[in-house]
Amino acid sequence: MLAKRIIPCLDIKDGQTVKGIEFENLKSVGDPVELGKYYSDNGADELVFLDITASHEKRKTLSKLVTRIAKEINIPFTVGGGISSLQDAEAILSAGADKITVNSAAINNPELISLIAQKFGSQFIVLAIDARWENNQWVVYKNGGRIKTELELFSWAKQSQSLGCGEILFTSMNHDGTKNGFALEPLKLLTKNLNIPVIASGGAGSIKDFETVYSYAGVEAALAASVFHYKKIKIPNLKQQLALKNISIRI
Repeated sequence: MLAKRIIPCLDIKDGQTVKGIEFENLKSVGDPVELGKYYSDNGADELVFLDITASHEKRKTLSKLVTRIAKEINIPFTVGGGISSLQDAEAILSAGADKITVNSAAINNPELISLIAQKFGSQFIVLAIDARWENNQWVVYKNGGRIKTELELFSWAKQSQSLGCGEILFTSMNHDGTKNGFALEPLKLLTKNLNIPVIASGGAGSIKDFETVYSYAGVEAALAASVFHYKKIKIPNLKQQLALKNISIRI
């Protein structure tokens, strides 16, 4: 059995790590380089960096900041925000990222997924999906949750898999920052219907939430921000508790 992964997320705005609730009311929580090093030194399995306003502001990801973080960490590093071409992806990988994540650009141009997968391999591309439960379906949003699309979560995830993405990072906008637990039912459906790893995001508030999302929803990885940034949960302790519950984890 593959070990489950624990992934802290650095949401970046104006060069600082920020966190909000349901994608709004963002507050600064620290320097991304210092936080990245802290997580790398304290047992995180991977690190995700999301430049959350790059697409909305129609600019590229902060590649110099990516390089600074990459020099301080020794764990896999996924970077997203403003990546809309093969050249963008190449620049971010050259800056020190191990994987890239796309969201809005893939919605605008799904073939981008295939282009990046063919050039660098499926293992290098993660599709991030931000969706909100409304009118009895999971509606996909883009531009950092600002713009509603016509896409539906499960069909978009299946399409993206067929286009060549290597992982799905699903964030429930309804759960984001609430600390009330992950969106278990849609996550369970995603893991059941996809052949690629699913990363859960949005709603982590306790060690029990991680245990449940791994054991019930079957995800390969769980991503969180505020519970780690504010040290409500420390990763070494989280791993010890998960191991006691017989969840395969890297100690």
